[in-house]
Amino acid sequence: MSLAFKKPKKACDDRNCPFHGDLSTRGRVLDGLVVSAKMDKTVIVKRAYLNYVSKFKRYERRHSHISCHNPPCINAKEGNRVKIAECRPISKTVSFVVVKKLEET
Repeated sequence: MSLAFKKPKKACDDRNCPFHGDLSTRGRVLDGLVVSAKMDKTVIVKRAYLNYVSKFKRYERRHSHISCHNPPCINAKEGNRVKIAECRPISKTVSFVVVKKLEET
């Protein structure tokens, strides 16, 4: 793993885990809120950001939903704030992996 994150206390046998498997992380590191955890080992993370509109010289609030792999050793639930890191594409829509829980609800 190229980016330095603390290894979780819980162990797992997931091959797409950046800590216990062979998945390497690279590129962007973002944080957001888990809004859906209904899929198997996949969560939807909502990321809020500001976009500048030059015509009105103001910022507008926007958000995006990012599908992320959720390793069993981290096991993020709905409502958790998480840190996600970019990785190789795991499936058609998943190119990020949850690497840390920031807050629990």
